Amino acid sequence: MRVRFIFIILSIATFILFSIDIAVGSTSIPIPQVWGALTGGDCPPAVARIVLNIRLIKAIVALLAGAAVSVSGLQMQTLFRNPLAGPYVLGISSGASLGVAIFLLGAPLFGMSPAMSSLGIAGAAWIGSAIVLLIVGTLASRIKDIMVILILGMMFSSGISAVVQILQYLSRDESLKAFVIWTMGSLGDVTLTQLWILLPAVAAGLVLAVITIKPLNLLLFGEEYARTMGLGIRRSRTLLFLSTTLLAGTVTAFCGPIGFIGLAMPHVTRMICHTSDHRILVPGTILTGAAILLLCDVISKMLTLPINSITALLGIPVVILVVLKTKS
Repeated sequence: MRVRFIFIILSIATFILFSIDIAVGSTSIPIPQVWGALTGGDCPPAVARIVLNIRLIKAIVALLAGAAVSVSGLQMQTLFRNPLAGPYVLGISSGASLGVAIFLLGAPLFGMSPAMSSLGIAGAAWIGSAIVLLIVGTLASRIKDIMVILILGMMFSSGISAVVQILQYLSRDESLKAFVIWTMGSLGDVTLTQLWILLPAVAAGLVLAVITIKPLNLLLFGEEYARTMGLGIRRSRTLLFLSTTLLAGTVTAFCGPIGFIGLAMPHVTRMICHTSDHRILVPGTILTGAAILLLCDVISKMLTLPINSITALLGIPVVILVVLKTKS
């Protein structure tokens, strides 16, 4: 009964924040007009165009991105049994950064002007993420120790970051500025066409997350215990890696790196629900992640700041609390 009440409150909060996110912007729109535009009711045509063509898409992206990176963070924390593991621990973010860096910064090295379309940037990030995950996944199929895989992921991230820094050093000012803006994260650059790619990819990742609920519960007690209970470790890892790639990799490709949400929201959900059962944590994390990223988007629009600066300011206190709690 308590968990059901929490889910109802989180659902209502998400619904309210979704409405506020559409209403807030450079020009505020009254909530009745927002719902008029969404339902085809009484609303000025100009307002309806703003709501349906711009703000609704951005709010849906915030909803999907918050849920996706939060669930992928929960999966990685359970798989690695590390409270500070995030959705980008396997090098997804670094792979995406390398793809975008090559697209925006590397092209001038070959005498080419990089295309500045958001679709090209998203495609480069997606390919970079997929390549890194493919390499790590191949190694994971041959390595039994999950901590070794974690270390390999960190090493890949460090090596890729070094390559990105070299590309930044050799790039032109205009290309460098475009890359830095991408690293700040943005929910507003996703077009309707891209949303039809983002939506099914995130939906597929969330379906895989639901399928892996039982393996995640068994992995809470360690891989040896999970094996004795008949869990196929290699198959479960593959499903979790695929789910994380679809969730965090797709969001990074289209929105840039969204920091701290994936690391902090699983802990917020655990504190609210007082449980380690993934049958509760997975849907709870979807709701908390979606609600918090919508809140961050509202604040970023009100203060005209990058979304990553807001997620960091909200997420860092949670991370500090987790570190202190773990140490004690």
